[in-house]
Amino acid sequence: NRGIEAAQDRREWERGAWLLGAAEGKAMMVENLMTKQVRTCSPSDTVAAAAHEMWDGDCGALPVVEGAERRVVGVITDRDICMAAYLEGHAPCEAPVSRSMCREVRTCGPEDDLTVAHEEMREAQVRRLPVVDGDHQIVGIVSLNDLVIRAAGLGGNLAQAMRTETLKTMAQRALDIAR
Repeated sequence: NRGIEAAQDRREWERGAWLLGAAEGKAMMVENLMTKQVRTCSPSDTVAAAAHEMWDGDCGALPVVEGAERRVVGVITDRDICMAAYLEGHAPCEAPVSRSMCREVRTCGPEDDLTVAHEEMREAQVRRLPVVDGDHQIVGIVSLNDLVIRAAGLGGNLAQAMRTETLKTMAQRALDIAR
């Protein structure tokens, strides 16, 4: 019986039913779930400054923005910082963020359906997406954790199905790279 329930939950997840708003009966948009007060850094900031910003904000990634318009040009994660310091020998207090950041940034928009954000995360194998407006200016950030909490709030095994599928995709990518 538990297997049948899990299969039904999996089908619901695949259809995106877990994202439906309970009252409205329509899909929830990213802007309803995203964090609007986003900590950021610039490409010229030091890696140490970015690490301090992550520590102060209790977050594991920062969108990298340029100019007064705060256009997203990259993302740097705590892992990027550790790998740069360890493997490349970059001194965090001297190395600029631009040396360690990922420049191929996947984003979503505030009006995107949450299924769009989740698919972007799965395809790019990331846990966080900057949310940008039409001019590519940062307006928020949405995380896999935000989506899991939303799914868990709707009950059933949907959150587990979502977590399992996303982690399975990430693990498969790691195995492919290792080969």
